[in-house]
Amino acid sequence: MMPGMADNGGGTAAGDISRSRIRDYADASPPAIHAEHATSRTHAAHDSSAQLRHEFPALVGEFRRTAVLLPLSDDRFPLTADFGGVRWLYAFSDEAALARFAIARGEGNREWSFDRVLGARLLDAVIPALDVPCGVALDVASPGDEVLLPPVAGVVPDGAAVDMGTHGDEASRD
Repeated sequence: MMPGMADNGGGTAAGDISRSRIRDYADASPPAIHAEHATSRTHAAHDSSAQLRHEFPALVGEFRRTAVLLPLSDDRFPLTADFGGVRWLYAFSDEAALARFAIARGEGNREWSFDRVLGARLLDAVIPALDVPCGVALDVASPGDEVLLPPVAGVVPDGAAVDMGTHGDEASRD
C-alpha cells in the first residue's frame, strides 16, 4: 500500500492487504475476440471519434466514483509499466480482470496482493505524488474493456497533466 493511502478512501491499514488466488477468478483462456466484433469496432472508430470525445468525460467520471484493484509488487508498490514516456499504473475493475492480466503475464498460479482504491484517490493523490508523467491502464488483457486514462487535463490534476506543461517542456509534448 502506498504511504498515506489508508486515509480518505485509499484502502485499508498497511497490514490488511487483500490477496487473491487468480485461478479462482478466471479460467486459463482469455476471452475470444470474434472477427465481426473486431471489424465493427474498426468501423466504429472511424465513424464515432466525436462521440468518443463526448463519452470520455463520462467514463472518467465513472472511474473516479469506482473502487478499483491496484496490484502490488513484492515490495508493496503498485505495478507499473513505462511506455511512450509515461508511467502507467495498472488498475482493474474486478478480480476477474486482474486474473486475465495475471494469466497473460504467465503468473496465474501465484497469489496476488492488491489494494482497493477509489479511482478519484488514484487520479487526484497517487498520480500527482509521482515525479513522472503517469496515467492509468485499466483492465489491460481484457479485450474490448481496456481503457487508458492519460496524464492530461480533465483526467489528472493540472499540476500532473503533461498538456499543461508541468512534466517536461513544450517540445516534449509534440
